[in-house]
Amino acid sequence: MTPERFQTLRRVLSHRQADLTVLMDNVHKPHNVSAVLRTCDAVGVLEAHAVWPNPRLRPLGSTSSGAGKWVRVHTHPDTAAAVNALRQRGFQIVTANHTPDAMDYREVNYTRACALVLGAELQGVSGDTIALTDVEVVIPMQGMVESLNVSVAAAIILFEAQRQRLARGRYRRCTLDAATYRRTLFEWAHPRVADYCQRHGLEYPSLGADGEIASEFRPLV
Repeated sequence: MTPERFQTLRRVLSHRQADLTVLMDNVHKPHNVSAVLRTCDAVGVLEAHAVWPNPRLRPLGSTSSGAGKWVRVHTHPDTAAAVNALRQRGFQIVTANHTPDAMDYREVNYTRACALVLGAELQGVSGDTIALTDVEVVIPMQGMVESLNVSVAAAIILFEAQRQRLARGRYRRCTLDAATYRRTLFEWAHPRVADYCQRHGLEYPSLGADGEIASEFRPLV
C-alpha cells in the first residue's frame, strides 16, 4: 500500500453514495452481474443487493471479484425480504420494466434514496416484485428490439442518477457515516487483514496517515 494508492482509495470512498443502490432480481449470468457491479462502482454506489432463489443459478464468487472488491453485494432469500430491508432504510423502489404503465426513466428523482430493481433478461422482474414497486421505469426505444441487456439498462439508468446527483452537489462531500467510512476504507486497503479479523472476531486496527496498519496490531498465532 503506497501513500498515493491510499489517498486514491480515500478520494473514491468519499464519493460513495450510501443511498443509491441496485437490487438484482435473479440476475444470474456472471458476466451480467459483473457488468452491473462495474457500473455501480463507476457511479459511486456503495453496496448492491441480490436475490438468487435458485442456488444452482448463483454466479460463482470469482466471476465478479474485480468489481465486487469495491461494491459489496448483500444477498437476500427472496425479493420481499430484500425490498422490506431497503424500505426500512428509506429507499424508494424503482423497477426497470418494459410495460405501458412504466414512466420514462429520466422523470424519476434519483437524488432521494433510491433502489433500482433489475430483472433477468428473459424473465424480467416477477409479478411479486412489481407489487412491491413504488414506480416502474422504461428506457424509450425506437427500434425493433424491445429490451436491452440488463447491464446496459442498468448503466443507462444509473448514469442518469449520477447526472442528477452531480447537479445537486451530492458528490462534493462525503455522506457516509464515520463508522462505515472507516470500515470500508480498511477493507479496501487491507482486504486480507480484514478477512482475518472477521474470521477471528477481531476489531480492525487503526490506520496511519498513509494507510499503514497501526504497530500495536498483532495477529493471533
